[in-house]
Amino acid sequence: MAKLRQCAIYGKGGIGKSTTTQNLVAGLAELGKKVMIVGCDPKADSTRLILHAKAQNSIMQMAADAGSVEDLELEDVLKVGYRDIKCVESGGPEPGVGCAGRGVITAINFLEEEGAYDENLDFVFYDVLGDVVCGGFAMPIRENKAQEIYIVCSGEMMAMYAANNIAKGIVKYANSGGVRLAGLICNSRQTAREDELIMELAAKLGTHMIHFVPRDNVVQRAEIRRMTVIEYEPQAKQAQEYRDLATKIINNTNLVIPTPITMDELEELLMEFGVMEEVDESTVGVTAAAEATA
Repeated sequence: MAKLRQCAIYGKGGIGKSTTTQNLVAGLAELGKKVMIVGCDPKADSTRLILHAKAQNSIMQMAADAGSVEDLELEDVLKVGYRDIKCVESGGPEPGVGCAGRGVITAINFLEEEGAYDENLDFVFYDVLGDVVCGGFAMPIRENKAQEIYIVCSGEMMAMYAANNIAKGIVKYANSGGVRLAGLICNSRQTAREDELIMELAAKLGTHMIHFVPRDNVVQRAEIRRMTVIEYEPQAKQAQEYRDLATKIINNTNLVIPTPITMDELEELLMEFGVMEEVDESTVGVTAAAEATA
């Protein structure tokens, strides 16, 4: 029996982690893999395209309604969607109340205790909120739940900054467990020489760009119908991109302890590719009006 592979998807908020994860998982399921998605975000929107639903009821919400998590059964929180993909959402407290990361801890512990990680599963994917690698959101890394970390990024400065920051978080826990960086997934924002830039960033981090996902409006059209591209328009070129990504992940053995770079090195890389211009330090903090009269 093949070993269960537990993977976590991290990246800057708004970079397309949930969309990428669900389309990737649809590709894995089409290839015959048994997969579970664990949504680690209070918004509980990591499974909507698989379940064709606005948002799945989360473990934290149902626990609050029932009185405690001990009052829940696995079938209450685990739903099955497209191609038998299993779906769970951790959820979290109301905004401004409590720590959302605790929902991740509670959810993963509950799933383990209730036998959700059954022997038939090939993959578990944790779709983790933003680029937060602290508290409960670091649990897939910190407690060795996920061995493979994929970072979704783009050629934009803040997306690359977040990727480097996540790499630092992986290094912190890599020596005490088996967590490794498995690659960068470039979810294109159509910046200049984007594929070359992310390949260069990957090389500096000691990893590889496992796939370049081009920008295509069919993704948004599918999302409006709460579907993955593979289900909505299986013959679309973008559907094949997600199949290719799925195949690459199945065959991926490039798992490394990353080598994060400094902010200066990141800025040098961005300037080399024209993403940002070199700044004259004497002008930092000077307004445009003051500069014009200087």
